[in-house]
Amino acid sequence: MSATVAASANESLGSLPSWDLSHLYAGLEDPQIDKDMAWCLEEAQALETAYKGKVGSIPAGEFGQLMQRMEALSETLYKVLNFANLSYQTALTDPEVSRFRAIQSEKAAQISSHTLFHDLELNQMSDEAVEALFADPLVKSYESVIRDHREGRPHQLSDELEQYLVDASPVDGGWVRLYDETMAEARYEFRGEELSQAEILTKTMDADETVRKEAAQSFGRGLQKTLRITTLVMNTIAKKKEIATRWRKYERPVSSRNKANLVEDEVVDALVSSVQNAYPKLAHRYYALKAKWMGKDKLAYWDRNAPLPRNDDRLIPFEEAKDTVLTAYGDFDPRMANIARRFFDESWIDAPVRPGKAPGAFAAPCVPSVHPYVLLNYKGKNRDVMTMAHELGHGVHQVLASDQGLFKSSTPLTLAETASVFGEMLTFQKLLAQESDPAKRKILLAGKVEDMLNTVVRQIAFHEFETAVHEARKQGELSAEQFRDIWMDVQTRSLGPIFTYDETYDHYWSYVQHFIHVPFYVYAYAFGDCLVNSLYAVYQDADAGFADKYLDMLRAGGSKRHKELLAPFGLDASAPDFWDKGLMMISGLIDQLEALED
Repeated sequence: MSATVAASANESLGSLPSWDLSHLYAGLEDPQIDKDMAWCLEEAQALETAYKGKVGSIPAGEFGQLMQRMEALSETLYKVLNFANLSYQTALTDPEVSRFRAIQSEKAAQISSHTLFHDLELNQMSDEAVEALFADPLVKSYESVIRDHREGRPHQLSDELEQYLVDASPVDGGWVRLYDETMAEARYEFRGEELSQAEILTKTMDADETVRKEAAQSFGRGLQKTLRITTLVMNTIAKKKEIATRWRKYERPVSSRNKANLVEDEVVDALVSSVQNAYPKLAHRYYALKAKWMGKDKLAYWDRNAPLPRNDDRLIPFEEAKDTVLTAYGDFDPRMANIARRFFDESWIDAPVRPGKAPGAFAAPCVPSVHPYVLLNYKGKNRDVMTMAHELGHGVHQVLASDQGLFKSSTPLTLAETASVFGEMLTFQKLLAQESDPAKRKILLAGKVEDMLNTVVRQIAFHEFETAVHEARKQGELSAEQFRDIWMDVQTRSLGPIFTYDETYDHYWSYVQHFIHVPFYVYAYAFGDCLVNSLYAVYQDADAGFADKYLDMLRAGGSKRHKELLAPFGLDASAPDFWDKGLMMISGLIDQLEALED
C-alpha cells in the first residue's frame, strides 16, 4: 500500500490500536525470557529425575503435586512461546523475529522432551489406578484434563517414537514457516501498485466490478507464482498426516482432529452430510437471488462477496465498529461488554493493516496469568465489524475460562467457535433491530446470509477439499493440476451453477492457511455456526436466566464435553436432526429475502 493510500485509509478509519506485548515481555532482548526458559529446562529435568518411571506408583497426593508443577512449568513455557508467536505475527518478514521464534521453539522442544515421560506414563496406567487417584481432592480438580488426555491411549506410540517426534517438531514446523513467510512476502500487482494479500483481497469486495475483477485475477496470478512452494508444502503436510494416521492407527485423517476436539467422528459426519445436502437450498438459492439483484444471468467468481446494489459502502471508522460491538454485547449482558472493552482499553488488540503482518484475524488465549490478545486487519468494511465481534467473542471466552487454570481453560475448537459466532449473531441482531428502512434491512440480511454461507457452506466445502486431498495423497504426491481439479469440483458443487470461473481461480486453495497450520480445523466454523443458530433460537424464547447459563458455559473452558455444556439449554449435538435445525435459520433468512422480492 502506498503511503498516500495508507494515510487516506487511516484518516477514514480513525486511530487503530496496536497491541502491547510488554504485558508478556519487554522485547526480544528482555533478559527475563532467557531466565524463564532456563528455569523451565531446570524444572523439567528435575521432574524427569524425580518421577520418570514412577508416575503410576506415587501416592495420590504426590501425583496431584506433580500435576501442579507440570501446569506451572507449562504456563511459563507457553508465555515465552506466545510472546514469540505474537511478535512474529506482526513481523512475518523480519528475519530477526523469525529467528527468535525458531530458537524459542527449539528450546521448547528440548524442555518438552524431559517432561514427555509424564504423558506417556499417565496413559500406561490402568483405569482402576487412575480412578483411585481421584479420591484425592487435588487430583480430582484435574479429572477432566486426565480423562481427556487418556482419550489418546489407543493411539500412543512407543516411548522412543514419541520422544523422537517431540525432538523433530521444530523441523516439522519449518514447513509452516516457509508457507507463512512466502505468503507474507508475496505482492499482487494492481494498477501500478504492489499490494499485500490483505490489501488485494479488500479490493475483491469493491463496489466497482472492474476493480473486483482486476483484483481477483491479479490475486490468482500471484498465487500461480507461489504455486511451486505451496504445492510442495501442502503435499508435505498431507504426507506427514498420512504417516501419523497410519502409525497411530486412526481410522481416518480427520479422526485425530475430532479426538482433539472431543467430538465423535459420527457427529462430524452428520454435520458434513447435513450441510452438503443443504447446498442447493442454501448457497445455490441465495446466489441465484444475488445474481437477480445484480441484474446478471451468471455471477463471476469475483462477484461472490460483492456488495449489493445500493449498499452503503462507506468505510466504518474503528470507533464506530467498537461501539457497535460493545453495545450489542452489553445489551446481552454488561459483563460481556466489560470484558470486551478491556481489549481496547488495555492494548490487547492489534488492528492496522501493515506490511509483514499476518493476514486474517485471530484471538490468542496466551496464558491465564496474563490475558488473551486479538489480531485484526481492520479495513472498515461491514465484514470487518463482524470479524471484530467474532474475535472478541473468542476473547471474552478465553478471559472467562482463564479461572480454570492453564490445563482446563483450553477449549476444543468446536466449542471455541461457539462463543465467537454467538458474538457475531448478537451484533447482527442489534444492527437489524435498529434498522427500519426496508432496503437497508435487506442489505443487512443479505450480508448476514453471506457471512453464514462463508462460515458454513464454504468451510464444509474446504473440509471436502481437505478430505479429498488427504485421501488422494495416499497414492502419491499430487500435482498442481490435481489440487486444481479437486478444488474446482468442490467449489462448483457447493456454490452452485450460477457461478462462472476462469483459470485465475484455479489455485485459490493455496491461500487457505488453515490447510497448512491446522489440518481439518475448518469444519469447526460450521460446527460453531450451526450450534449457535440452535442456541440463539433457545435464547429468543428463554427466560432471564439464559445469560447466566451462557456465561457459565464459557467459564467452563475445556473442563466439560459438548453434551454436558449444551444440556442446560436442552440441546444435543449428537441428535440426528440437530444440524438440520441449525441450518433452518440460514434457510429462514433466505426465505425473508425472497419475501422482500414480492
